[in-house]
Amino acid sequence: MSQASPTSDAVKFAYWVPNVSGGLVVSTIEQRTDWSLGYNQRLALAAEQAGFEYALAQIRFTAGYGAEYQHESVSFSQALLHATTRLKVLAAILPGPWNPAVVAKQIATIDHISNGRIAINVVSGWFKGEFQAIGEPWLEHDERYRRSNEFIRALKGIWTQDNFSFKGDFYRFTDYTLSPKPVQKPHPEIFQGGSSRAARDNAASVSDWYFTNGNTPEGLKAQIDDIQAKAAKNGHTVRIGVNAFVIARDTEEEAQAVLADIIKHAHVEAVNAFGDAAKQAGKSSPEGEGNWAKSTFEDLVQYNDGFRTNLIGTPLQIAERIVALKAIGVDLVLAGFLHFIEEVEYFGQKVLPLVRELEAKQPAAAGQAALEAVA
Repeated sequence: MSQASPTSDAVKFAYWVPNVSGGLVVSTIEQRTDWSLGYNQRLALAAEQAGFEYALAQIRFTAGYGAEYQHESVSFSQALLHATTRLKVLAAILPGPWNPAVVAKQIATIDHISNGRIAINVVSGWFKGEFQAIGEPWLEHDERYRRSNEFIRALKGIWTQDNFSFKGDFYRFTDYTLSPKPVQKPHPEIFQGGSSRAARDNAASVSDWYFTNGNTPEGLKAQIDDIQAKAAKNGHTVRIGVNAFVIARDTEEEAQAVLADIIKHAHVEAVNAFGDAAKQAGKSSPEGEGNWAKSTFEDLVQYNDGFRTNLIGTPLQIAERIVALKAIGVDLVLAGFLHFIEEVEYFGQKVLPLVRELEAKQPAAAGQAALEAVA
């Protein structure tokens, strides 16, 4: 079902690109999802037709936690762009393995090839074992975000200035001019994730978009309020995306049964191994409040706390909860699914039209009512 173009303040939708094997849950349950290029190109077309504006390609360098195979994010993003005409694809970038000069050049070229449909998600890094495996120095938590801050500032400078010079602790440029610069002005969108104070501070100063793990409306509102207050002090504008694992079914009982089945068949060893590494990363922030710091075993079965956002139920229930998220400042929902192509199509047919209807009916009042319904 083709969707009309949303208004500028409408909630936007992105989906996780399954360019990593194992799907989006660490479970042995059947997932009619595949990490191959052919499947992903069909999925990208289905998502574009369903009304999704963005797709996020993941970055992994090593196997583990149910993800034995991984396609590289920038190359894979370009392949998806070739298969679509409207979808914007976010390539995940990891400072350390990537230098900002290389990223700036790669993305500028892809921006021309795709007519302005590439963006990046700067991943500061959470998996120490991965850095050790590929011989990259491992920085402490806040230092990783300080490096990402310089990385983003360098990218913006290269993309917007001639004779760019920069002298940081991690990156240095002298009189550097990139040509041609990107099609998108002022530059391709820069996304960044995290939940810690350092992540929020970074988003409030340099990032265009901030992704947070799944959470309750109350937990999300606290993060969003903090970011936006800091961004206002910095004279900066940042938009908010939240992760959610979507289980949309004709009845609530069906949706809850799917969730129970996913958790029942959780790959216990893989979930626990991921949990140990992820919680170490989350608790390593000085305040102990980073991603996964408080995640339960059930939360970690979806490795970005996607169940906690509670987009699980009937199309109307999910639409109401999405509008509730909008009411607290969420601009984009980053969705994962069990059976990607068929569930993206169902979402486009059943859920997204209801979201647009609710947005059109006295948006503020509808959002507040929905917020109260899920609080």
